[in-house]
Amino acid sequence: MRVVIAEDSVLLRAGVQSLLADVGIETAAAVDNGDDLLVAIREHHPDLVIADVRMPPTFTDEGLRAALAARKEIPGLPVLVVSQYVEGSYAVDLIAEGTSGVGYLLKERVADVADFLESVRRVAGGGSAIDPDVVAQMLSRSKDPLDALTARETEVLGLMAQGLSNAAIAKSLVVTQGAVENHISNIFAKLGLEASRDENRRIRAVLTYLDSTAVRA
Repeated sequence: MRVVIAEDSVLLRAGVQSLLADVGIETAAAVDNGDDLLVAIREHHPDLVIADVRMPPTFTDEGLRAALAARKEIPGLPVLVVSQYVEGSYAVDLIAEGTSGVGYLLKERVADVADFLESVRRVAGGGSAIDPDVVAQMLSRSKDPLDALTARETEVLGLMAQGLSNAAIAKSLVVTQGAVENHISNIFAKLGLEASRDENRRIRAVLTYLDSTAVRA
């Protein structure tokens, strides 16, 4: 088996490589950001991708987005995502198109070597490995239109609700205005807000956000 690893922590990246090597699993490439992950996947065509959710430059969802992009390019590519936190919305994004060859584990599970290696083999073989804590959060979440959004998209929508322009949002989040525009486009798509001459999608998105947060409160 050959894997590609994406993890910005040098120690954790080396540790995972060592664990895999001990059981005869080859690391074809080990990178520390989402862009290099995509390059490595295209070059090596691995049997499995192991990726951290949060990586440079914004440490939000770069690793996950790169993994999802790779699965679109290579349908069925096994992906095992690891995260420091329970982030149900990211798990939903990962398994949205099916659970075959996908995994989402908390980093603390990596400390249990036997369980981690079992998850690696299972996902590489086309199975699934979703952390119990993540499953519990996903089951406890009520159906809410905002559940479809990533953490960053929800953050962008919240700033839109405060009346900030795209430029102001970009400055607040320390990202490019183009990145903000991409997030807003994703928000419109996930909330089912199609372009219309009669309605302003930005206002409709903000109203959806306000209704949802009022219910949660």
